[in-house]
Amino acid sequence: MAGKISFEEGASINRPPLFCGLNYKYWEARMKIFIESIDQGIWDTIENGPYIPKTENCESAIARPWSQWTNEECKMAKLDCVAQNIIASALDSNEFFRISDCKSAKEMWDTLKATHGNITKPKEAKTRSQARRKRRQNRKGFNLCFMAKQEDDASSVSFSISSNSENYSQLLQAFQETHEEANRLALLNNRLKVMNSWLKNRVKTLEEELENSKTDFENLEIVYNNSSCKCDTLIC
Repeated sequence: MAGKISFEEGASINRPPLFCGLNYKYWEARMKIFIESIDQGIWDTIENGPYIPKTENCESAIARPWSQWTNEECKMAKLDCVAQNIIASALDSNEFFRISDCKSAKEMWDTLKATHGNITKPKEAKTRSQARRKRRQNRKGFNLCFMAKQEDDASSVSFSISSNSENYSQLLQAFQETHEEANRLALLNNRLKVMNSWLKNRVKTLEEELENSKTDFENLEIVYNNSSCKCDTLIC
């Protein structure tokens, strides 16, 4: 059998939340919700002060005696008493005596808010101070890093420009040297072509002269042979 799931009980909707001097913001929000759930007019009394019936004349407004109040005015004025009772019922003895001399619910509420609303616990204040100091240090560190990065970028750009300029000069010098070497090789190639052509012509001339010499030699040999035959005939 599955075990039963237990839930803790929530706060009562019939009693105001108790304030003992700690966690004021939480109590303040709970109290506002609790009071408004009873009557919106009660919360309006706490915020704006009690309703006091007055008699209007040409010079000023004068509060009328209680005996002259209408039933509706009595109900509206009573809201401040209800609000004082709710606030007093939501305080422990220490906080109660803090507001016991107040004359209206608004004065009670404002006293509690002035006492606890802007108070920061020492530990919490120290933590916030450390957090602010850390944020300032982080911003300072970021600014320093950003400035250093800008300086590095500027140095890198300057170095890059200088390096590029130096590389360009080296490339230009190498190109000029290569161009001069190419011109020298082209001139040498032309000279070799001329020399090659001369050699070919010279070889051809020598071959022709050799051929002519060979023909002359053969003719001389024929003449010699013919002469030899005639001499032998005469001797015989």
